[in-house]
Amino acid sequence: MADVPTADQLRRAPKVLLHDHLDGGLRPETVAELAEQTGYDALPTSDVDGVRAWFAAATEAGSLEEYLERFVHTVGVMQTADAISRVAAECAEDLAADGVVYAEVRYAPELSTQRGLALEEVVEAMLDGFARGAARAREAGNRIRIGVLLCAMRQQSRALEIAELTVKYRDAGVVGFDIAGPEAGFPPTRSLDAFEYLRRENAHFTIHAGEGFGLPSIWEAIQWCGAARLGHGVRIVDDIEFAADGTARLGRLASFVRDRRIPLEMCPCSNVHTGTVPSVAEHPIALLRRLNFRVTVNTDNRLMSQTSMSNEFRELVDTFGYSLDDLQWFTVNAMKSAFIPFDQRLALINEVIKPGYAALRSEALFGPVSAHTPALA
Repeated sequence: MADVPTADQLRRAPKVLLHDHLDGGLRPETVAELAEQTGYDALPTSDVDGVRAWFAAATEAGSLEEYLERFVHTVGVMQTADAISRVAAECAEDLAADGVVYAEVRYAPELSTQRGLALEEVVEAMLDGFARGAARAREAGNRIRIGVLLCAMRQQSRALEIAELTVKYRDAGVVGFDIAGPEAGFPPTRSLDAFEYLRRENAHFTIHAGEGFGLPSIWEAIQWCGAARLGHGVRIVDDIEFAADGTARLGRLASFVRDRRIPLEMCPCSNVHTGTVPSVAEHPIALLRRLNFRVTVNTDNRLMSQTSMSNEFRELVDTFGYSLDDLQWFTVNAMKSAFIPFDQRLALINEVIKPGYAALRSEALFGPVSAHTPALA
């Protein structure tokens, strides 16, 4: 049996994160401080410990609706350029400290226009913050590259506008587009004009689908809208049946997703907290990994789910007995699926990810080594 990775090895393992919401990952103390600085007075408490406990309670939400209530307050303190830049900088530092070498962090810029910021100002503040945070991470000995995904809220009517913003800033650090928000009642085809525009412009996009709604959401996202990746995609298991002998039989949609290697941005802990699945043990990620879908592991909302990439990996190791080989498989899957040029993805896989995991595996034979994970180019 392969050695079980230690907590330190999990932290040091080079990780790739494709599905992380900027407004779902603030530090509790930052929420409290920004509320005071910006005059936001709707927090349930101004005490930092109280703020931390209130957000931590989201892990017991049990429904997507209750889970999402917390975002009112994180968005509420992200209404100035300085606040957005600070949040982005801290996000970069926190991910890098957790061993993430590449991340795509998403946010809906329309959410930060309540006090008069223009959409462009929101995007530029994010880009500025990520650049500053990555620089500070390098000074601390941690290297990370971050690409921005711009989200449109699917219950609103600004998807085409946000898609145009994605194309405008794609040479400045914005790597793709997404739609977020409630799936039920707001199908992906409601934003079809945005996706048609992005395809004409050769731009990348992922779509939240198969989390709060079932197979029709996934089918529309892929076959009507042309999604390159699926945000969550958990409900693809509804198109998989099992024979009496345990053999899996894939329906046509599940077969298409697997055959086309469409990446699934899976977020185990978040899915438990929103009631999408009862527990990590019952999460379909293990089945989909066994059936060789292109599965990736993600955090979704680090604050609300009290998680990190190291924690997500720990949950999978503890629950399914995964080894460093399994974690490398998930990581390479994610890097293959990133929205940056192929040669840059390949360089990260061959020069950072594979050597990093090889060094960790060697510790089982030769003991800990002092060398750090290879630096990013």
